[in-house]
Amino acid sequence: MIKKLQKRYALSEQGAKDLIKGCLACVFQNITFMFPVGLLYALVSDLLGGGIPAGKGLFYLIGCGLYIGLILLSTYLQYNATYFATYVESGVRRITLAEQLRKIPLSFFGKKDLADLTSTIMADCTFLEQSFSHYIPELAGSIISTILISISLLFLDWRMALSALWVLPVSFAIVGGSARVQERLNQKAMDAKIACADGIQECIEAIQDLKANNAEAAYSKGLEEKIRNVERRSIINEFGLAAFVVSASLILKLGIATVALTGSLLLMQGTLDILTFFMFLLVVSRLYDPLQSALQNLAAVISTRTNIARMNEILEHPIQQGTSQLTNQGYDICFDHVSFAYNTGEMILNDVSFTARQGEVTALVGPSGGGKTTVSRLAARFWDLNQGKITVGGMDISKIDPEVLLSLYSIVFQDVTLFDNTILENIRIGNKNATDAEVLAAAKMANVDEFAEKLPDKYNSSIGENGCELSGGERQRISIARAFLKNAPIILLDEATASLDVENETLIQTALSRLIQDKTVLVIAHRMRTVAGADKIVVLDGGTVAEEGTPKALLQKGGLYANMVKLQAESQNWALS
Repeated sequence: MIKKLQKRYALSEQGAKDLIKGCLACVFQNITFMFPVGLLYALVSDLLGGGIPAGKGLFYLIGCGLYIGLILLSTYLQYNATYFATYVESGVRRITLAEQLRKIPLSFFGKKDLADLTSTIMADCTFLEQSFSHYIPELAGSIISTILISISLLFLDWRMALSALWVLPVSFAIVGGSARVQERLNQKAMDAKIACADGIQECIEAIQDLKANNAEAAYSKGLEEKIRNVERRSIINEFGLAAFVVSASLILKLGIATVALTGSLLLMQGTLDILTFFMFLLVVSRLYDPLQSALQNLAAVISTRTNIARMNEILEHPIQQGTSQLTNQGYDICFDHVSFAYNTGEMILNDVSFTARQGEVTALVGPSGGGKTTVSRLAARFWDLNQGKITVGGMDISKIDPEVLLSLYSIVFQDVTLFDNTILENIRIGNKNATDAEVLAAAKMANVDEFAEKLPDKYNSSIGENGCELSGGERQRISIARAFLKNAPIILLDEATASLDVENETLIQTALSRLIQDKTVLVIAHRMRTVAGADKIVVLDGGTVAEEGTPKALLQKGGLYANMVKLQAESQNWALS
């Protein structure tokens, strides 16, 4: 049962156990709320019998006190078993999702956008938090307590019990039958919200380009339509839910009428006493109130399916695993007949084979879309290949835990990601255990001191969100400082100087020259002069190795590499006329 609850509601094992406890606490609370009916029944019986016997008044007073205490106790237990446990589980669920995302191959993120994943971790978890604190335990508690009370009523008088209970299966069937309709409505509402969130995020990120092209009004019009669509879908969603819940509630209220009519007929026939009739009226008036809430809770529980499905998509996605034991002999990177596709039928690499040797610089060049970046990502096991094998020092990287494998790599991307923190702490990302002295030494080797010393707080200066206070070259130097601090034996450079001015490019190339000494270096570059001094060139075209050799040999060959060098040389002579 625990496993089924975990699967059904995307819960941890402890969360499933707490959900059961919460349901039982709600059952206990609902039953305690029915106890005063018994005391009232006894009191009315005494009154109809000629009055309260001497000394029994104290019994009723003590009984009232005990019932109040019992209700307080049951409410306390129910509150702790549902609300407190739910908040703990909500935190566990978010952490579990984040941990799972950390282990999922990066290919998964290519199919998802930021707004969708953020919505799953935050909005979906918040919705389920409300479901597990309000809806599910109360629904389970209402159903179980109603079954127990119904059995008691059947023993007391089956005719009156049937007149009171016939509405229950009909009402729940109406709401239960709305499951598919609700799922479709919820999915459309969710799609509208994600589209709106994407639009807002895109607008904020692209505001500079929108202003530069006088496109704000046109974009705002489209964004307003997305916001209106969220509003429309929400209204439709609420109306679709209300149509079923209100209909079921109306049916439920008919139970009071059928109890009154049946009881009146039986009284007239003399087959029912007034006291039993009175008690049934008391019971059904108390019975239907929580059941009306239960109908709403049932509808809410059904609507959680969409949110849970989104979470399970993450939780059930295959993760990258492997041993934590490194067995490599050296740091040569060898691609052996590697093929890779992001999606079925869309081959990006086809039968790629080459070796990047330790102590050498191996450059990947070629036309855009040739597979250069894909090769570097596969080398670090950001993705898992479809065919072939990649080894580091003879060690198959597909059998190594990704985090352990990445301890061998320092990676400098073209697009640098920085955090809203100080320069010092941004560099320390390369080695969280590094001392300030070690961080400053790495910064100096990457020429970070050239601009950091000019800032008011020097290395303790905050650089803003994603380093917005810095220039592109300054941001790139921080990224290189991280690589220095990590001091890994394998270096991956992905267009590290592609978008920089001449001065910054010179500074960064000087820093990179220090970084790559005695390492296995894999460089991606579009500028042919950047890799003119490489030990080996691998030319990728259409996902295959078109050429391979030293820069001099490839120039003499007069193939694709030579043509790219020629074209770039000609482009340098271009000028505005």
